[in-house]
Amino acid sequence: MSEHVIRHTFEAPNAFTQAQLGWEAWLEPLPVDELTERHYDGLVDKGRANNPYFRLLVRDPEILGARTRTDNDIFYNEKGGLPRALRELSAASASRTNGCIFCASVHSRFAAHHSKRPDDVQRLLDDGTAAAQEDPQWRAVIDASVALTKTPGEFSAANVRELREAGLDDLAIVDAIHGAAFFNWANRLMLSLGEPTPPKES
Repeated sequence: MSEHVIRHTFEAPNAFTQAQLGWEAWLEPLPVDELTERHYDGLVDKGRANNPYFRLLVRDPEILGARTRTDNDIFYNEKGGLPRALRELSAASASRTNGCIFCASVHSRFAAHHSKRPDDVQRLLDDGTAAAQEDPQWRAVIDASVALTKTPGEFSAANVRELREAGLDDLAIVDAIHGAAFFNWANRLMLSLGEPTPPKES
C-alpha cells in the first residue's frame, strides 16, 4: 500500500444531520509547512489551509483557485437572483440526493440559518427530497435540484415552469441551477477522496 494512503479507526457518520461534521482524506493532504504563496493563492482564503479537503485539492492550486472562486460567486454573490437560503437549499438537495453526508450537513446548516426554518430543512434530511414542503419556492427548488442531480436530462421545461410559477425570475432560476450543478459535481469529488468524521465532542 502507498505510504500516502491513510487508514482510519473512527466510525464514519451514516445519517444526514445539520451537525458540524469533520472530514478526513484517504490520501495525504499537503502539509501546512509545505504551502507556498502559489498554494495560498489557490486556496483564495488562507484560513482554508486548516481544512484537509482543501489542502488535498491545493496540490493543483490553479484548479482549486478556479473552483473556489466559482463556489464563492454562486453562493455569496447576492446582487439579485435567488436568496442565499434557497441557494443553500439547492446544494443541500443535491447532496441529499447523492448521499454526501458531509456536504448535506454544511449546506443544510446554512439553509436553516439563512431561512430560519430548521424544521423544514431537517425534514429534507430525515425524509428525503420528496418530503412535503408547503412553500412552493422550496418545493420547486428541491424538485429542480433533484432532477438535475439524478442526470441532467431529467431537468426539463417542466422544472423551469415550476420555478417560474413559484415566483422566481430568470436570474433566480439560473442561481438554483448553478447551486445544484456545482454540488452535483462537488459531492462526487468529495465522496471519492475521503469520508466524514463524527462531530467533535464539546
